[in-house]
Amino acid sequence: MVDFFTDPWQLEFMRRGLFAAIVVSLVAGVVGSYVILKGMAFISDALPHASFGGIAIAFAAGTSLYLGGAIAGLATALLIGFVSRRGLIKYDTAIGIFFVASFALGLAVMQKQNNYTGDLIALVFGNVLTVTWTDVYLAAAIGGAVLVLVAVFYKELLFTAYDPAMAAASGLPVAAFQYGLLALVALTTVIAVQTIGVILVVALLITPAATAQLIVRSLPAIMILGAAIGAASSVIGLYVAWHADLSASASIVLTATALFVLAFAFAPQRGIVWGALANRARA
Repeated sequence: MVDFFTDPWQLEFMRRGLFAAIVVSLVAGVVGSYVILKGMAFISDALPHASFGGIAIAFAAGTSLYLGGAIAGLATALLIGFVSRRGLIKYDTAIGIFFVASFALGLAVMQKQNNYTGDLIALVFGNVLTVTWTDVYLAAAIGGAVLVLVAVFYKELLFTAYDPAMAAASGLPVAAFQYGLLALVALTTVIAVQTIGVILVVALLITPAATAQLIVRSLPAIMILGAAIGAASSVIGLYVAWHADLSASASIVLTATALFVLAFAFAPQRGIVWGALANRARA
């Protein structure tokens, strides 16, 4: 029984993967709380695809994937915000236009590389077990900066998220904070892409925070619990991947989804099982 729990961590690549996954999960749990509060699930799906264009260019140029992804993700987020605020096209339309364009650019760049297929698969689907300590340190640095910014501007971000009209009337620069939130989501997706890939990033941004929202009510509690659920999903997912010989990224996401299903069914006063029992008691 002891070996069951200790065997995976005897190998350095598993320890690196664990640290990277926990860092990403903690940051994604906090930022994801704002994402679900604002109904920004589409943008959280779009920005990983958009950052892929920058990652592909950086890969082809032999430079930092984080830098390339960050530039592409931030540029796309700000461009989406700028275009949609002009009022000529809707927000979701702007998202659809620019994230597809950036993702297509990434595909075009990767197609020009020799033997690109394996590298493309790694970037799109990710592999947390192939990260280096440099990747872990960069993710921790970027993630730490994101968490500091969330802590410093917590009240302003909360106010503009809940009631932008009232926030503007009180004198807050609403546009600046809306752009800032998009930038925080973009940076979070950049560190997550390297670990779990473009396709699965949205799961860590949305699922743990949504699970926490079923259990607790206040935003700080959702942030804390969402981060904890994300971290737990990472640890359990890596155990599942090790013992069942499955993809680590997929196992982490499926674990997070399983926890959501449990919360959806059994969350006190809000789960469907709780509701059914309450209805039966009243009857």
